[in-house]
Amino acid sequence: MKTQMKAYQLQDASGVDGMKLVDLPMPEAGPGQVLVRIKAVSLNYRDLLTVRGGYGSRQKFPLIPLSDGAGVVETIGPGVTGLKVGDRVVSSFFESWHGGEAEESKLRSALGGALDGVLCEYRVFPEHAVVKAPAHLSDAAAATLPCAALTAWSAVVKCGQVKPGDVVLTQGTGGVSLFALQFAKLAGARVIATSSSDAKIEKLKLLGADETINYKTTPEWGKLARSLSGRGVDIVVEVGGVGTLNESIRATRIGGMIGFIGVLAGQAQSEPRISLMVMQQQRLQGVTVGSIDDLKAMIAAIALHKLEPVVDRVFPFAETKDAFAYMATGAHVGKIAITIP
Repeated sequence: MKTQMKAYQLQDASGVDGMKLVDLPMPEAGPGQVLVRIKAVSLNYRDLLTVRGGYGSRQKFPLIPLSDGAGVVETIGPGVTGLKVGDRVVSSFFESWHGGEAEESKLRSALGGALDGVLCEYRVFPEHAVVKAPAHLSDAAAATLPCAALTAWSAVVKCGQVKPGDVVLTQGTGGVSLFALQFAKLAGARVIATSSSDAKIEKLKLLGADETINYKTTPEWGKLARSLSGRGVDIVVEVGGVGTLNESIRATRIGGMIGFIGVLAGQAQSEPRISLMVMQQQRLQGVTVGSIDDLKAMIAAIALHKLEPVVDRVFPFAETKDAFAYMATGAHVGKIAITIP
């Protein structure tokens, strides 16, 4: 019986160099818990911010980073009834957000932030906090679902309530944006997708984007998107933040929704067009992942439609720091995963 496990642990906010591979005591499942052998994990932009100290004094150290993992139930504790040894499962982002509306107490249970994450060989979870993985997905693909996929699902399906004939605008080729494109197409919507690269635009077309815009060559892409959609788009999946918000407002129809998710574009170059948003009765909706109930609903849809996440590259556990460096380049299309032997 193993008495120790390997884990990557952030010792401080000095960046990737502050992340060390350490030996930790082997965890054990207690009442109502399961011990999961982690087989794959995936990176989110949030993880890059975490290792760079982007969360300031709120960040706990030492910390096992990453929220998104997939693995196999190794042992079960007393009282566990819904899972058995050998079940393939994925982690949930917020361990305490079972369902219902978000509350402060629920949002304090984020893996890889407030709580230790999944960049380790084994982790104990409450039974309710893991969900069975879609059978058709590899471990690396399943590991992309807890944060990026669920954030896109919450923006497009739960909050946006997209329906056939709607027009959804996505930004770039990161994990959230590509999942949003896929979910929008499953729902029968038209998708306008933006990117800074013509090569990446070709990949967006292969995934089903109906219209594409290179925002480098068309800086006022909001006006073009509005024109392409006829009356303005119904939903914008806003991952750029305040740096792209003005163009999103410009692109959105009267009464439409901007799902505000990320901060990838940096600071705004001009004052936000809040008055235009007000006059057009647009809704600015903050989106922070989702609940465990939402995760179950999304996984059911993924399993039904045999949806395949876009995984750009898979790194071995020993090359974890290289995976972070690759994410920092922004060259990826879709998700970056790490497999754990």
